[in-house]
Amino acid sequence: MYRIDKDLAEGAPEHGPRAHGDLPVEAPLAMPVQDLSRSPDTATADPIVPVGPLFQRRLFLIVGSFLFGLLAAQEMFTPLQSDGIDWVDLGFALLFFGLFAWIAFGFLNAVAGLFVLLGRGPAPEVSRSRLVLPQGRTAVLMPIYNEDVGAVFRRLESMTDSIAAIGGADRFDFFILSDSHERNHAREYLAFRRLRETSKANVWYRRRPRNTARKPGNIADWVRRFGGAYDYMLVLDADSLMSGAAMARLASAIEARPAIGLLQTVPQLINGQTMFARWHQFASSVYGPVASAGLRWWSGTEATFWGHNAIIRVKAFAESCGLPALSEDSLLGGHIMSHDMVEAALLRRRGWAVHMVTMPEGSYEEFPPTMIDHAIRDRRWCQGNLQHLRLLNTSGLHWVSRLQLFMGASAYLTSPLWLLLLGAAMFEQLRADFDGFVLISSGWLLGLTGLMLFGPKIAALISLGQDRELVRQLGGWVSIAKGTVIEVVTSIVTAPAMMLTQSMAIVDILRGRQSGWSPQRREVDGLDFGEVTRFYRWHLLLGTVLMAAILLGLDGSIWSLPVAVGLLLAPATVWLTSRADVGEWLVRRGYFVSPADHRRFEEGPEQELPDLVPEPRFAIARGC
Repeated sequence: MYRIDKDLAEGAPEHGPRAHGDLPVEAPLAMPVQDLSRSPDTATADPIVPVGPLFQRRLFLIVGSFLFGLLAAQEMFTPLQSDGIDWVDLGFALLFFGLFAWIAFGFLNAVAGLFVLLGRGPAPEVSRSRLVLPQGRTAVLMPIYNEDVGAVFRRLESMTDSIAAIGGADRFDFFILSDSHERNHAREYLAFRRLRETSKANVWYRRRPRNTARKPGNIADWVRRFGGAYDYMLVLDADSLMSGAAMARLASAIEARPAIGLLQTVPQLINGQTMFARWHQFASSVYGPVASAGLRWWSGTEATFWGHNAIIRVKAFAESCGLPALSEDSLLGGHIMSHDMVEAALLRRRGWAVHMVTMPEGSYEEFPPTMIDHAIRDRRWCQGNLQHLRLLNTSGLHWVSRLQLFMGASAYLTSPLWLLLLGAAMFEQLRADFDGFVLISSGWLLGLTGLMLFGPKIAALISLGQDRELVRQLGGWVSIAKGTVIEVVTSIVTAPAMMLTQSMAIVDILRGRQSGWSPQRREVDGLDFGEVTRFYRWHLLLGTVLMAAILLGLDGSIWSLPVAVGLLLAPATVWLTSRADVGEWLVRRGYFVSPADHRRFEEGPEQELPDLVPEPRFAIARGC
């Protein structure tokens, strides 16, 4: 089932006249490729201390989701019995059960997060810890692939200045790990040399001539060549940004807890310019605290990894996370693409704890500027997450790790299943052999569905009452209310287009078409309407078919009206939300205001990056 790639296992050392001066002395560290068919012989980490009654918390979510799904499916099953039950009816009810249980899980996670925040319960916040420097050494890794050189090195300069301002320049080294094409090498190298001349922290640059296994191969190459010299590595994306204080707190926190292998932060979204990016920036600020509090509440020591803005114990990663390539004689083969969740599962398999922590300030990332750019990135994630289905039988995984891998895959499978459910509902209505057949027999099921869908948003708004500072940064309650209304409407209108886009991506992947690896556009100001229409031509076609069925009075087709409208509006919606002037117009009038926007308007329009050096120099800790 698995094969070992020679380049990945041995690394791809770079040679050349500049390699010696641009990189530190190599400190090799063994990173064996893992055998996923056999459990590790022994766990190497210290015993893990459970975080609260985790089993009961997980039971609440799983059983609660099952019962809500069963209740809804039973009510949906009632009208189907009126003309007899067959396998089609049973399949429809089972499909409805699974999808309803999925949205119920999200609702219960938000409810749990609400009670955690209201009660100030077990929400470990690294930012509350005393600001001390770690004794160990940390490597800050920024893998890049054909990125905007100016933007990347502005972020790096901010981070090196920030770490120097708190006295940590001798404890943190920065590595630019390039997988870029040869044509981008000169610009990257020039920017690196300029940064290195002014930075008080060590800055190193390495470009791989062969980008084997993409980002995980890039990180693995660094571990095998330089990992032996560092205790921890702080992994970033090209659009990541972290303050020196945040980096120091993370390193001190993982150093003080020997059983922890990985600490994942919850980054804030920043620098959104288009309406699409500002919409998600606002939604993340409002709904994110409740969602992440619920996730921390039940994940405990089996949290996940998002691939960036996280600190990892280098020794733990090296011994646990050498990824094999999946055999390519079947679907979803090749190098593991969504590596982060798999690496978290492998760390836990070896006995290391994986935690998620909150940091109200200091950990940031950016969001794709348009729906098309989001769809391109999402397709790559879709293929990677579907690969997780092949990894569910990995020997020795914690059952929660298996659950998270399954949830990662099912998050994409829900789109074609919702589309299938819509078609099945129309088919059930068409084949009913008597007049007056109504698929939904009671209003309370519609009410329950609305509660499941909008309950997390309501919980988030309730929880905001506990955080006056966040309310202020969101522009006050009037601004929050205005932004929430527009956010809900925008979500409803765009949901059908996103559903069909993901469904088409899954069909493409199952046909064997690879996602490829193309650079991300991170700054866009508007799209050509012709480009948008071509990208969403199939959405227009399906929307037209559904609307024709509605206008012709086809039985059951009326239920597809929101989907038809959303699909027909897709090109206009994508075009509108891609514009930076629309995003700016909305924020100026109190819609989609986020903490990043509020801070920028306070400090002036020229401020591009958050202030990363707000805190004074502090003393080095002598022990933890």
